[in-house]
Amino acid sequence: MNKLKVVEIDKVKVTGILLPIENLKLPLPLFLESVSAGFPSPADDYIEGKLDLNDYLVRNKLSTFFVRVTGDSMKDVGIYSGDLLIVDRSLTPKEASIVIAIINGELLVKRMHHENNKLYLLPENKNYQALEVTQEMNFDVWGVVTNVIHSVV
Repeated sequence: MNKLKVVEIDKVKVTGILLPIENLKLPLPLFLESVSAGFPSPADDYIEGKLDLNDYLVRNKLSTFFVRVTGDSMKDVGIYSGDLLIVDRSLTPKEASIVIAIINGELLVKRMHHENNKLYLLPENKNYQALEVTQEMNFDVWGVVTNVIHSVV
């Protein structure tokens, strides 16, 4: 794991950056039958095959990294404290992309928005304000968030 200083912006902390382990395969059983979220159906013990989450969640292994987040400024899009974000540096951010950005040496996760020839980084929580990116700021986008992994326990 690469070490990165812990920073705080809008009560969101990036506590570290993790890189995928190359050539690591961990195929797990994938059941043919989907699971019901309503009334239970009779259990089918049919396994469709093996699923490796790296193949499913990581589009470009050479440009992907993982970031763990704490804070609540993105909760309205399902990014919660403790979640693990999968970020791809090879993707070009577009309008409304959720990105990992660096501003004046501090990392944050926000939604990109352009309006009246200005760039804003938007929180997804009404308790926080948009951040206008100005020319005086040292700004860069580190990557586009492609997936969010959160635990239910």
